[in-house]
Amino acid sequence: MLCARRLGGLGAGLRGRWVSTSWSPVGAAFNVQPQGRRLDLFGERRGLFGVPELSAPEGFRVAQEKALRKTEQLVRRVCSAPPGPQTVLIFDELSDSLCRVADLADFVKIAHPEAAFREAAEEACRSIGAMVETLNTNVELYQSLQKLLADKKLVDSLDPETRRVAELFMFDFEISGIHLDREKRKRAVDLNVKILDLSSAFLMGTHFPSKIEKHLLPEHIRHHFEQAGDHVLVDGLRTEVPDDLVREAAYKIFLYPNAGQLKCLEELLSNRDLLAKLVGYSTYSHRALQGTMAKNPETVMQFLEKLSDKLSERTMKDFEMIRGMKMKLNPQNSELMPWDPPYYSGVIRAERYDSEPSSYCPFFSLGACMEGLNTLFNRLLGISLCVEQPAEGEVWSEDVRKLAVVHESEGLLGHIYCDFFQRADKPHQDCHFTIRGGRLKEDGGYQLPVVVLMLNLPHSSKTLPTLLTPGMMENLFHEMGHAMHSMLGRTRYQHVTGTRCPTDFAEVPSILMEYFANDYRVVHQFARHYQTGQSLPRNMVSRLCESKKVCAAADMQLQVFYAALDQIYHGKHPLRSSTTDILRDTQEKFYGLPYVPNTAWQLRFSHLVGYGARYYSYLVSRAVASMVWRECFLRDPFNRAAGERYRREMLAHGGGKEPLLMVQGMLQKCPSIDDFVNALVADLDMDLETFLTDSK
Repeated sequence: MLCARRLGGLGAGLRGRWVSTSWSPVGAAFNVQPQGRRLDLFGERRGLFGVPELSAPEGFRVAQEKALRKTEQLVRRVCSAPPGPQTVLIFDELSDSLCRVADLADFVKIAHPEAAFREAAEEACRSIGAMVETLNTNVELYQSLQKLLADKKLVDSLDPETRRVAELFMFDFEISGIHLDREKRKRAVDLNVKILDLSSAFLMGTHFPSKIEKHLLPEHIRHHFEQAGDHVLVDGLRTEVPDDLVREAAYKIFLYPNAGQLKCLEELLSNRDLLAKLVGYSTYSHRALQGTMAKNPETVMQFLEKLSDKLSERTMKDFEMIRGMKMKLNPQNSELMPWDPPYYSGVIRAERYDSEPSSYCPFFSLGACMEGLNTLFNRLLGISLCVEQPAEGEVWSEDVRKLAVVHESEGLLGHIYCDFFQRADKPHQDCHFTIRGGRLKEDGGYQLPVVVLMLNLPHSSKTLPTLLTPGMMENLFHEMGHAMHSMLGRTRYQHVTGTRCPTDFAEVPSILMEYFANDYRVVHQFARHYQTGQSLPRNMVSRLCESKKVCAAADMQLQVFYAALDQIYHGKHPLRSSTTDILRDTQEKFYGLPYVPNTAWQLRFSHLVGYGARYYSYLVSRAVASMVWRECFLRDPFNRAAGERYRREMLAHGGGKEPLLMVQGMLQKCPSIDDFVNALVADLDMDLETFLTDSK
């Protein structure tokens, strides 16, 4: 059942201007333009996210100073207390006091429209970051945790979640080298600082445009690129442009080696290796994979090699199909090159399945999609998304919507702030931010989680609601999967709340939601034309699903190549050759299309920063999601018993349980490497339409 709490002035705008069907409160809230806030002289006034101090930028200093004072008190308390379960609780409270400022500031510094707020948040991040660095090198604090973990009798008395959290805190300490002697500890701190600086510089360089003198480009293609005086700037690969020459030029110019960026990458990889060895690991990859489902790089490479072998024949068939289309459209130049697959596979999809995204948009108004999510969560988990009117000052833009996530018997579970619409200077990224993690409080109550979902959707107008392409709709479901992971996690400790779990598990709930978004039985519940109310025809959903399989093996093979390259870069050092030579050899082994001389794609591989040695995680998470979908939801995507089991076995634990144990609990078996590989390959063949027809 839908509910709308404190809907306030929004109700006045709920009349369907463009629709012949009525919207529920949650659908209406996302399908109308904001009407502006009612003037309420006596109404409640809050700061950002309801934090009183954050009604002005200066409040960040107040909030951070308050957090730092509390941190100092908690450090004294834990260092003087005898070791026991209370040690872990104090550590988590300490972590929470810092994260409640740092997590919020991390979001505000990139998303708030006002520069003063962004700058204040940036300063808060620096201040809290410095405190974390100090804590990670506090020997007395480390020893208070070490005493607990060194006492076998005490460790055996801890429940599994408490023990895991204690070990995670210890892992954080040891990454900083606190267990080393003074000289090595200083070396570890210096390496951590250097790695942070190099990561920031490399990430910036991955997005920096390449520049070439204008006269070196044929005149008829220059208009495809930004021009600056006598130069042309190339800021991307232009994969969607029909002209082969434009794509070729973009590829060769954008990926041309930059000496500074190359040096930055080499230093980043080298320093990561030095730090890993200093703190006791043979490679950076061994350190990065601690606690993951894969556990070690040997398992990752075994998985990637097996998957590559299984994909090989299918990938070659995809390349032949793409080559055939290129020959048909450009018979003078039919050699298949790395800049060709994205464009020509799109042409094949459009020709074969008539799956032009614009024909789907009228059925996917944002309000309809939000109603669909609400229906799905209600039937699967007993949860409703309830619209709330934010208090004055609580949100950073008037088009941000606030949702309460309410369970039919447990009540309020948490809040989601939906920052869905485009605005000037807003980052062009779709992502989920934890603002406040859930945890059990000392008084027995539960600290409810708060998250932000950030998308970049067009605004509605007086004549048109916000309409989503199928890709946008699927991405909305994906991000909402992350949000539900945060909302339904009921961990004792915020250190492992919701999405704070190993990388190769974190994407499972979000990718699983993509399977729901591509199932006609789910889509039929909400996809209706914003003007006529007509449901999206079944054959259109079928065509869309089948079109996604076109060249899917080649797409997956590309991901295998990226993941293998990531593992080699973070494996044994010194590297056997230059990063570019390794790229060429790995591309030849794991992809199949030729390396283009004088290019260095690795210098644009931004995931080497945030996903260093863990890029494989996308593939593993997809494999798990596929297995969960087939075993638990394929027969009935609204199966309440399966939904409750999913919550109990996977979502509820956040990162507080070994990820493989969660998967095992859900699937009732421990999957092998072959199971992971077979799940991914089976998705390439899955005939959804046949299943749906048979199951009528």
